[in-house]
Amino acid sequence: MARGPDPSLLGTKATTEARQLSCKVVVMGRSYFVEETVGQYLSDLSTKPKVYATGLLIGQCSPQRDYVILAVRTPPKEEQNETYCPTKLTDIDEEWVTTHASQVSRMLPGGLLVLGVFIIATPELAKDTQNALRKLVFSVQKSVTKKRLWNFAGEEVLDRVVLQVCSTTKKLVCRTYDVQDAKSSAKPADWKYQSDVSAFWLSLNCTVNVNIHIPLPATSANHELEKNTRNGLTRWAKQIEEGVFLINGQIKEEDAELLEGQKKSRGNSQPSIQAFDVKVLTQLSQSSSHRSTATVQVCRGSINLKGAIKCRAYIHNNKPRVKDAIQALRRDIINTLSDRCEILFEDLLINEAPGKKNLKREYHALPQRVFAPIAGSSVTLCDYKFGDESAGEIQERFVEMLDQAVHAEDIHVAEEMNMVDINPIMDNTDDVQQKKLAKATVLLKLQQSLGVVMGTVIAVIAVAFSFSYFSD
Repeated sequence: MARGPDPSLLGTKATTEARQLSCKVVVMGRSYFVEETVGQYLSDLSTKPKVYATGLLIGQCSPQRDYVILAVRTPPKEEQNETYCPTKLTDIDEEWVTTHASQVSRMLPGGLLVLGVFIIATPELAKDTQNALRKLVFSVQKSVTKKRLWNFAGEEVLDRVVLQVCSTTKKLVCRTYDVQDAKSSAKPADWKYQSDVSAFWLSLNCTVNVNIHIPLPATSANHELEKNTRNGLTRWAKQIEEGVFLINGQIKEEDAELLEGQKKSRGNSQPSIQAFDVKVLTQLSQSSSHRSTATVQVCRGSINLKGAIKCRAYIHNNKPRVKDAIQALRRDIINTLSDRCEILFEDLLINEAPGKKNLKREYHALPQRVFAPIAGSSVTLCDYKFGDESAGEIQERFVEMLDQAVHAEDIHVAEEMNMVDINPIMDNTDDVQQKKLAKATVLLKLQQSLGVVMGTVIAVIAVAFSFSYFSD
């Protein structure tokens, strides 16, 4: 008589299969929903007669899933042309890739970031591609966050994606790394193409009035203007971080959905593109509960930033949270002013005559922010232009940095001129002036110390009086 399978073995087999399934679920990493146009772009790049090509992936992170809306190849250097054909992955110019990533990062509104990198390579290079990708993704992340005036929140997604594309078979290998962990190992990720990924994303817009006074200490030199400006912007950024954001005139609960209370579209009608008007309220002074950290400095110059800056952020329409939307806009406010100051100082450095010392008060216009749309998306990208730059120059930058052709009529200048007033430090201070400055510093310190002593004496007298009064 033939025996059937042992029930206990069936149970063991079922348990083993369940464990294997469980392991698969744990191993499976993040899901990336990718615009179909990105797939076409990568496919077009793979047909070009090159051994390999590198580039950036741009999109948005969310707790549930990530979105990739744009892929951008690394542009060739000026001394290279389109026919330049490197043969080994060791030929990748890491510094050039990271510099490109920093430039692209400036052109992204709030909510968008450089999500990762890709390499399109021949099958012969497949073995070395993952090592090259790992090195690049960590370098790019370090580059794009190096000069930011804000820090990542504890619960944020810090996985960044690397995509390997075989130029012959078109096979994709998608993995992620935790860029906060230098020893992070690769985790598999899901790469899914969809149409209209960002066609109906939500936008948040606001205008922030800026009036920042940055003193230049007497001990500073003129070449430290950029450093002092950054220190002043860091203090201002803290105010923005602590500000109150009104969305369409209302304060919303941070953990609430941004679209809560909004009417849903009926039937098969397409959702509409929604824009939110935001106002930012900042404290004018510290409350009495905060201990003052004010210091007294002798200053011989100042930098004043004045104007109104236009800020914009985008967030996905898949049950977005209020705090994620506010965070995206808050970072755009901080980034756009910081980036403009950086661009201005770069321009001054390039155009400054050798050996020239600027000892006179100067007024400079911060570069204006311009926006241009992406085809098939509700998202716009941005750039910065000085007053003498033409629309053609902006178009050239979009092609060079983002590989995106934009029409001149689609370029929208978002704001009026914003000014920087630089009252530089005088370098011709003689010994008498130096002594006066030193004496003034000593006097200020004595006044501060005297104030502390007098305060202590008054406090002791008050305690003694109280003791005497209650004794009587």
